[in-house]
Order: sequence, then C-alpha cells, then structure tokens
Amino acid sequence: MKVNPLGDRILIKIIESESKTAGGILIPQTAQEKTQTGIVVAVGTDKDAIKVKEKDKVMYDKYAGTQIKLDGEDHLILKMSDILAIIE
Repeated sequence: MKVNPLGDRILIKIIESESKTAGGILIPQTAQEKTQTGIVVAVGTDKDAIKVKEKDKVMYDKYAGTQIKLDGEDHLILKMSDILAIIE
C-alpha cells in the first residue's frame, strides 16, 4: 500500500529503540522510552511549508501524529510543526 500525505504532513517510518544496553542488559518494552526518531518516507504537497526531504532522519514531538501500520511496520503521519530537528 502507498500513502501520500497531503498539505504540510509528513510520513515517517519509526526507528525502534534498542532493547539492550551497551553492557548487555535487556530492557523490557514497558520500561523503554517512546521512540522519537524516524526516517522520512514521503512528504506532503505544501512544498513551501515542508523543510525536510525523503530519507532524512528526524526527531519529532513525543506524542505527535497518527500512528499507522504499513506492510507490517509502524509509521507516523505528522505535521511539519511536529518535527523538532533533522539528525545528521
């Protein structure tokens, strides 16, 4: 399935956080912080408002967006204002 966001919205693929520390300790899913980074998959039609491009790694607001599942993977549809930074 292909999803094309409209307006100033962005589709990102959520990057899952590590479930193991550097020392090898496993962290249960319930104790992990909610992930706040993702990879831009598609951008909306408002080219003036959108400051990111496909394949950018971004940091977003903790409780922002609408979560959807595409091809068995978690994605978010966010507004451009919910993007906090581009990670390089």
